[in-house]
Amino acid sequence: MQIIPLPAFSDNYIWLIREGRHAVVVDPGDAAPVLEYLQNNALRLAAVLITHHHADHVGGLPALLAEYPVPVYGPRREAIAGVDRPLDDRDHVSIEELGLAFEVIAVPGHTLGHIAYYTPGHLFCGDTLFCGGCGRIFEGTPAQLHASLERLAALPAETQVYCAHEYTLPNLRFARLAEPANAAREAFLAECERLRDAGRPTLPSSVGRERQINPFLRCSEPAIRTTASEQAGHPLNNAPEVFAALREWKNRA
Repeated sequence: MQIIPLPAFSDNYIWLIREGRHAVVVDPGDAAPVLEYLQNNALRLAAVLITHHHADHVGGLPALLAEYPVPVYGPRREAIAGVDRPLDDRDHVSIEELGLAFEVIAVPGHTLGHIAYYTPGHLFCGDTLFCGGCGRIFEGTPAQLHASLERLAALPAETQVYCAHEYTLPNLRFARLAEPANAAREAFLAECERLRDAGRPTLPSSVGRERQINPFLRCSEPAIRTTASEQAGHPLNNAPEVFAALREWKNRA
């Protein structure tokens, strides 16, 4: 199995999973790079996976389905034109053409119906978890997004994390403010700067790496509680409070 990042817009990645002559795409906000890759590599689309309803994740569906009328899986709790296989938390998706099976994880926060797709070793998490950061809260609450991230952080450390945007450098620079003395993050930031200078993606990350460098997964760390409390202007008593203060701080950064 190969997993290919197809750049779209200014900083999106559409993830294409290929096995043999078949492919699945995740969050095709733009059909053009998907159609080009499929045609150039003589691949047949087997299915589409959608994580949430934002236009940069679903905008390419009509043009894609016009060429490939395939099943489209997506969150039951969001109204998305083209989704004909609605999914809830802990549902399962089987893509026989690629021999793939995914578990659905509900991750509300960025949007209320947001879902992620997990298959052993691989997580497609849309705009919930980013390398070094997390999504903005548009529809949910800080408590919901914190709980969603805790579920993802509990996955095996080796799980590769395929998020939908190239936000890594600004996220890691914010992480430096939140936890200045994190040596693992500093080493990873230097590596990511080299990758971006070479025009290469910083993704995928991994759950294990995110536990080490992502302040939004490290809200119980004393150093992060201290800096978040300083930003909030009062002591924070638990990890959900720290998370809420961090997210608000990041909104302003």
